Amino acid sequence: MRGVAVSVDEIGKTVRSTRRSLGVTQRELAMAAGTGLRFVIDLEKGKPTCQLGKTLAVLSTLGVEVAFAGRVPRGV
Repeated sequence: MRGVAVSVDEIGKTVRSTRRSLGVTQRELAMAAGTGLRFVIDLEKGKPTCQLGKTLAVLSTLGVEVAFAGRVPRGV
């Protein structure tokens, strides 16, 4: 899957759609990523307080590459 996520909701949708396309359950993903089932559920729902480290572990487990692009800030 290719695209740009700019919100936690979009990250959650990416996790859900990628997981489903791979035929993996939430429980299987949680075990493979070393997180809990509740974390995967919350991440897929776009919960804004999900830990970054665990989020990156889930994305890596799914084979989703993370890249950051900077913007020139205004007035700085």
